[in-house]
Amino acid sequence: MRIGASLRSAYPGVEAHTGARWMIERARAARAAGFDSLFVGDHHATGPVPYYQNVPILGRLLAEWSDATAGVLMLLPLWDPVLAAEQLGTLAAIHSGPFVLQCAIGGGEAQFAALGRDLRQRPSRFEASLDVVRRLLAGDEVTMERPYRITAARIAPVIPDPLEVWIGASAPAAIDRAARLGNAFLIGPEATPADARELIDAYRQACDRHGRPVGRIAIRRDVHVGADDAELDRVARPIVDAGYRGFDPAAPVVGTTVAVEAAFAELAVIGCTDVIVRHLAEDHAAVLASFDRLGTVRAAIADL
Repeated sequence: MRIGASLRSAYPGVEAHTGARWMIERARAARAAGFDSLFVGDHHATGPVPYYQNVPILGRLLAEWSDATAGVLMLLPLWDPVLAAEQLGTLAAIHSGPFVLQCAIGGGEAQFAALGRDLRQRPSRFEASLDVVRRLLAGDEVTMERPYRITAARIAPVIPDPLEVWIGASAPAAIDRAARLGNAFLIGPEATPADARELIDAYRQACDRHGRPVGRIAIRRDVHVGADDAELDRVARPIVDAGYRGFDPAAPVVGTTVAVEAAFAELAVIGCTDVIVRHLAEDHAAVLASFDRLGTVRAAIADL
């Protein structure tokens, strides 16, 4: 099992330069802990809350990273596919290791309205956009009329290997899409272990229907690894107990290294190959310490 980081990008109430510095320090901490991958997310029109946009911030974070896997999440229906492909090609050229596009159809009326997109067109735009991005990054010329009007588009730099695509999904149609089009299946942070087992079964069945191999199965966990119960009671448990993001309390993983190792081992048993962690605590120093403890967790579960 591999452990990756999806760095938190939103920092309400934090001065803009400070939030950016915290992301840089967290990338360094993930590298020092020996993490296997580094990702940043995608959200738009978030004002007044600072949200560090994925392409420029990852370009900066790669200076702190290793040659291990790195990538961005893109909510593809919100992106012009030619622009997305150009951004991905540049990031992949900056990075010295494997590059991954995590993608999903996205949601939220406000951000779709802000970018002039129709929520009802998400599935068709997702599939068309992914096809265009892949073709452009393979060096092809693309022309199409719908749902995007594109005329004789070519980009550079392109990437030397086929783009690795992880597709996030939870609804049956989206899981089927992940099996048809993706190289890996990404489970969201709201899923409990019981939910994840059902989603993995559905994904495997969809892969079988489409005659495609089962890819990597990654799950995001919102976490905090504390030194002891006293720290957990001070830093993380109150956040979960207050109804963190509306999640079932069984979804976040909060505990000491032994408890977190056990929780991640359970995920390996049900079929997860990667755990992508995002810290839920507000205390930056405590988050950096949690990254360090996750290095111990990673070493303990690496052979699962």
